Amino acid sequence: KRMVWKILVVTLVGVQGLAAFNTPYSFVPGRTSSHMHTLPPPCSTHLSGRTPLSIAHARMGLFDGVFGGGQGGTPATPPGKKVQFGPLQVSEMGIGTWAWGNKLLWGYDESMDAELQEVFNLCVSSGVNLFDTGDSYGTGKLEGQSEKLLGKFMQEYAAANPGKPYPYIATKLATYPWRLTSESMVGACKASAGRLRRPVDVGQIHWSAANYAPWQEGALWEGIARMQKEGLVKTVGVSNYGPKQLRKVHAYLEGEGVQLASNQIQYSLLSRTVGDEVKEVCDELGIAMIAYSPLGLGVLGGKYRIGGEMPGGARGFVLKQKIEEAEPLLRVLEEVAKARSKTMAQVAINWCMCKGAVPIPGAKSISQARDSLGAMGWRLTRSEVDALDVAAKGVRQELVQNIFQTS
Repeated sequence: KRMVWKILVVTLVGVQGLAAFNTPYSFVPGRTSSHMHTLPPPCSTHLSGRTPLSIAHARMGLFDGVFGGGQGGTPATPPGKKVQFGPLQVSEMGIGTWAWGNKLLWGYDESMDAELQEVFNLCVSSGVNLFDTGDSYGTGKLEGQSEKLLGKFMQEYAAANPGKPYPYIATKLATYPWRLTSESMVGACKASAGRLRRPVDVGQIHWSAANYAPWQEGALWEGIARMQKEGLVKTVGVSNYGPKQLRKVHAYLEGEGVQLASNQIQYSLLSRTVGDEVKEVCDELGIAMIAYSPLGLGVLGGKYRIGGEMPGGARGFVLKQKIEEAEPLLRVLEEVAKARSKTMAQVAINWCMCKGAVPIPGAKSISQARDSLGAMGWRLTRSEVDALDVAAKGVRQELVQNIFQTS
């Protein structure tokens, strides 16, 4: 039964990935229709007729390129500086490892392991010190494969680079229905440490149960508090928590003398509304916001464009539709990228940094890793961020949030 449930979780997330491309609003479970975020008319009506491209080319102020931010944005961490993450300091960008070990959704094969080791080595040597994983990443015989690979890669990197510090590993513990006690969460953390071959640095709740089993939340919160108190982790975080539930878990942990370091949500130029709301609460409470899917499930990466080749199957069909809808934004993204001598993916990832988030793009290959690493060490100007914001508001449909995202 447990294996069936794990496969169901992976399948639901996969279906969610497809559904995210084709929704007329950003839906957050538990909210009424009055909370569904419909989007404004095309961007040409904004800023007194100024086009996004004209904004991108506007003359910059003295500090424009330093702090980024844009309309409604919070000051970004200066380029190359570490981000405060509870008691830790992490790199301005991390790497997500959902695809490492996932055959069902990402076509993983063990023949990829050698290149994945090279990806890990390159990222660490380039200054990335945060890798995000989860105990549900991999199913069947490959259960926990992402954590196992990270454990292996860290040991081999350390052997080849004696004296170099290990990166921080943030692992998300799945909210399986049988994890009904704090002890079950503590046990899951210990199991993750075994696969990682070292203690977990950041123990996270993968998703809230508030939308479908609210009675389970207390055990999850107590579990991560115990993990911190018992020295199993350096700090704790949550994932897919909206503003209301984030305040609740923060208050609980604060009462237990435990600091909540992070909240991880889907956030990109195509998924902004909920993220902006969450970021306000994160800033107020001193919580770092991690942005997963910063490339909008591949739409913002520049690999797929109108008239070009698309991936096969259902993903290709819905991706084509979303790219057509997002084409005005993609044109601005491309123009900014050319002006910066950067790639579209690098600009999209850097936009997240300019909003004060820590993006965690995935990387399955050396080429993907190099592309993502090119987003570090610089910042878009305020005018460039404004241009992208305006263009993004002209995209009629945002990507839907994770199926487990709370209010």
